[in-house]
Amino acid sequence: MATAAAEIADRHPPIAVASLPHLTDHFPTLQSRTNPLQNNQFFHPIDGFYATSTDVVLRRIAFDLSRKPSPAHVAYYRAGPRRSVYFEPESVRAAIVTCGGLCPGMNTVIRELVVGLWELYGVRQIHGIVAGYRGFYSSEPVELSLKLVDDWHKRGGTALRTSRGGFDLRRIVDAIQDRGFNQVYIIGGDGTMRGAVKIFEEVCRRNLQVAVTGIPKTVDNDIGIIDRSFGFQTAVEMAQQAISAAHVEAESAVNGIGLVKLMGRSTGHIALHATLSSRDVDCCLIPEMEFYLEGDGGLFPFLERRLKENGHAVLVVAEGAGQDTIPRTEAQKEERDESGNPVFLDVGGWLKTELKDWWARTHPGELFTVKYIDPTYMIRAVPANATDNSYCTLLAHSAIHGVMAGYTGFVSGPINGNYSYIPLKDVAEAKNEVNTRDHKWAWVRSVTNQPDFVETRLFVPGNRSSSGISS
Repeated sequence: MATAAAEIADRHPPIAVASLPHLTDHFPTLQSRTNPLQNNQFFHPIDGFYATSTDVVLRRIAFDLSRKPSPAHVAYYRAGPRRSVYFEPESVRAAIVTCGGLCPGMNTVIRELVVGLWELYGVRQIHGIVAGYRGFYSSEPVELSLKLVDDWHKRGGTALRTSRGGFDLRRIVDAIQDRGFNQVYIIGGDGTMRGAVKIFEEVCRRNLQVAVTGIPKTVDNDIGIIDRSFGFQTAVEMAQQAISAAHVEAESAVNGIGLVKLMGRSTGHIALHATLSSRDVDCCLIPEMEFYLEGDGGLFPFLERRLKENGHAVLVVAEGAGQDTIPRTEAQKEERDESGNPVFLDVGGWLKTELKDWWARTHPGELFTVKYIDPTYMIRAVPANATDNSYCTLLAHSAIHGVMAGYTGFVSGPINGNYSYIPLKDVAEAKNEVNTRDHKWAWVRSVTNQPDFVETRLFVPGNRSSSGISS
């Protein structure tokens, strides 16, 4: 056993810790000071309370020892309070901004940033930027206090309001500089994080002593590297209610189909997890997989079989699924929203129409009902559930500890359950797509028994023609 362990140790690659920007990179004479938590009456730091420069979190924790190891294991610095800080609480002017679409937990993150800065570190100058990135240069910031944010975690949406677009780098950084902000907390999705990277780079170019951090927010859970983004578990919980309603509607009709469209532009995580937890879903369609409607192994023959067997069926589709299949005009192909994203057509409405046309064509005179439910805005607007509320608190406090310790250009989030500091650029470039070859998607197919929508060719000796069949 010892020999085997030694062999494994010899083959164990080194650990490569991701470089994390720090204010001292540009201000080498910046002085550190004892963390105020050391004298906080509510904290009694013990051994291990403070994270150190040697505390890291591995990005991957599962390995196949039969395979050749990677050149190095990627790791990130563990999040948490440091023994030394690089800001005097009295000199901190913090700015908090929310960008992009709504997501459960946004108000909780804002509240916990205010509470953490105020109670943990004694910061009093905390400001909310109104209406997203454009708010830096188009409106006056709002002074935030404990009393003002006291019950914000109980509300959906964002009390600071939000918007898409409005990203004017020069005007944003001008406002940060003119208003004297030296800590900037940016809450948003992948597009917002890409904007945060540009703000961080411009702050560095101007040699401003400003710490910039991102707190990833996307209800779709499409931000990479971290385990999940806040609001996702609440979204899955609410999605189940829509699926349950669709199931009741379908079950109460003759040849009834309940059709639910869930959020997920580029990833199908909400649809996947809601399907797994609901157990009422007969087929789940996500952006990461192609599907076809008719023919052997197609969606319609599968649903027809389910209707014959059970009298009803429930179909869940992510909003980004099938976008290459839906007919669209040249103008629609070029259309973009305020954030520059392609405007998606309503896959749910399209499927409803196609289902009705198919049934009328193949089963004339027979009863058939499609009940279409789109709970998108209901899901986005609800307050965070207990799990997400707790998660938002840890994200906010992790961000504060990192900024006070002088780190900048980073995102805080859990990796394999351990909160870490990840370079902003890494997060902005990473995507978290559903891997249709892994066990989670296999679980979905084992629950629904749906087709894999993969066509193979049946080869007939002596005949050059072939027919498409589902594998």
